[in-house]
Amino acid sequence: MKRGHQDTLHGGGGWYAVAPEMERGKRKTTMGAAEEGGEVDELLAALGYKVRSSDMADVAHKLEQLEMAMVSSAATNDDALLSHLASDTVHYNPSDLSTWVDNILSELNAPPPPLPTPPALTSPDAYDLKPLPALPAPAVPLVLGSDLQSEVTPSPRDRKRMKVCSSPPSSSTTTDAATSAAAALPVVVVDSQEAGIRLVHALLACAEAVQQDNLKAADALVKQISMLATSQGGAMRKVAGYFAEALARRIYRPQPRGGVGCCSFDSVAFDDMLHMHFYESCPFLKFAHFTANQAILEAFAGCRRVHVVDFGMRQGMQWPALLQALALRPGGPPSFRLTGIGPPQPDNSDALQEVGWKLAQLAESIRVDFRYRGFVAASLADLEPYMLLDQDADGGGGGKDEEPEVVAVNSVFELHRLLARPGALEKVLGTVRAVRPRIVTVVEQEANHNGGTFQERFTEALHYYSTMFDSLEGGAAAAGADDGGPDQALSEVYLGRQICNVVACEGAERTERHETLAQWRGRMDRAGFEPVPIGSNAFKQASMLLALFAGGDGYRVEEKDGCLTLGWHTRPLIATSAWRVAAPAEDPLSASAAR
Repeated sequence: MKRGHQDTLHGGGGWYAVAPEMERGKRKTTMGAAEEGGEVDELLAALGYKVRSSDMADVAHKLEQLEMAMVSSAATNDDALLSHLASDTVHYNPSDLSTWVDNILSELNAPPPPLPTPPALTSPDAYDLKPLPALPAPAVPLVLGSDLQSEVTPSPRDRKRMKVCSSPPSSSTTTDAATSAAAALPVVVVDSQEAGIRLVHALLACAEAVQQDNLKAADALVKQISMLATSQGGAMRKVAGYFAEALARRIYRPQPRGGVGCCSFDSVAFDDMLHMHFYESCPFLKFAHFTANQAILEAFAGCRRVHVVDFGMRQGMQWPALLQALALRPGGPPSFRLTGIGPPQPDNSDALQEVGWKLAQLAESIRVDFRYRGFVAASLADLEPYMLLDQDADGGGGGKDEEPEVVAVNSVFELHRLLARPGALEKVLGTVRAVRPRIVTVVEQEANHNGGTFQERFTEALHYYSTMFDSLEGGAAAAGADDGGPDQALSEVYLGRQICNVVACEGAERTERHETLAQWRGRMDRAGFEPVPIGSNAFKQASMLLALFAGGDGYRVEEKDGCLTLGWHTRPLIATSAWRVAAPAEDPLSASAAR
């Protein structure tokens, strides 16, 4: 910025020649200002600015506004401000400094010039317009809600325009910007029902690919199943996880010793532990034990010496209730002998004898004559009739005048394992028939996991175990527990091992070969047994038992052809049946000869 008084410096006299002239100008300016009736600031007057002392505060305030306006303008349009300051504009001796500052403020705060008016189109044919090609669909559509049908995808230009700020940042504006930015983020809501349908379809498609030996497609589908399962909650996510693991084991063929789905001796103790937690978390095993005990108790009515052969002794949880029921029988308790059969333990411990010792203590406390013997057998097919009828081996044989023993054979979730070995079930049923029991109680899963193609077996297992997991979730919710606790968690592992065996294993390793009640009826009939109807008393008491169980509203007890089933809502899950050795058919020739 150039001022006019600087031209006096361009002479030969230099500063010393100019100084007297400035002194005289100073005195004239001061005298003139005094004559106008106001005192003028002497320092500014010496530089050529005429500013009254009384106006200094107002001028200072306007200069501060000018500084703020220049800073704000620089924040919005730095290039324009710099070009304005770099221009050759010359303000010659602005004697009224206040008015000059006002002018600059008005220039800085002036609105932007209007945009030029675009030319009007003369005709539709003025431009050769062509339709734009359709934009490709986004890789991941942003669905703002399950009920909305539109999809929104922000463009790069929109993302660039998200932040617009024309004022200096402050604490309040920063908070508001953060809030608005958070509100601007897209919200992705996944329709869980649609994802669940896709998950089921992926499971079935993977099973079909496995059956067709299309391992490449099965590999891609099993990975998709794992991702889809994460969008689900509750029982569906857990069931899908176990089936995905089973499919992966079948596809990739890992063979860890003692792993999930294997029937090695190393897993026996673990299976027993899971069996106990399954007993505690849901009513299935309680129902099985109660209905079988009720049928056995009715068959032992009036007998003084009774003998029970248990094909799956485990921890002996079924028999304390029967001992107590026998102790309360009118006329006194009978002599009770129990034969328990179980697999060998990995540490060669005698777990069966430990169970028998605990039962003997209970029997002594309630004054029941009790004898016990345990058999270790890798398979029920290894048993022989003489092993089960040897009364003198434990020193408990009766005399000739004593009443013969009445025998009952009990099997809870054991006979289906024999179907993995051809002829094993027929041999065991022959051994049972040779013992001549008064009653045989059988409890099995009400499902068909032993016939048809792999895909059919997979579909049946998916429906069955989905209902089983739903029942566990329903029982936990009715009990007021969010996660069900360790009992439910380990019960899920118990069922998960069955899923893995049904899906991942084949041949002799696939031992979970469940069949329906109608199929067992045919097998028992061919083996020489006839059904024994379970009385209405057992049905009523089983219904009362479920009423006391948490979550019992979802469970249903039904009577079907003399058998009892327990299910979740409308799906039967386990079935209890009772049998006896069929009477030999009368020979027509012998009958005519007798007449």
